[in-house]
Amino acid sequence: PLPDLILLDLSLPKIDGREVLEKIKTNAKLKDIPVIILSGSAAETDMTTSYDLHANSYVVKPDNFEDFKEIVASIENFWFENKELHPKDKTFH
Repeated sequence: PLPDLILLDLSLPKIDGREVLEKIKTNAKLKDIPVIILSGSAAETDMTTSYDLHANSYVVKPDNFEDFKEIVASIENFWFENKELHPKDKTFH
């Protein structure tokens, strides 16, 4: 089964996250899965590039764990509790 949502960091050990995002969004099986960039970078160029590569959202990781937990809970709430999926996307919910 495919994931319902992908959380992706731009800073990965062996490959750039933007390259991973591009591969996801050009893969016929994966391209409709929402991808949220969860990055330590607040650089406008990183955000712009991510959206140009069809990221669905860009979230800057907070500095502390408590704030990180709140961000993750907010993502979960938006994508799985409040979001009304387009009819073609119902299989991902």
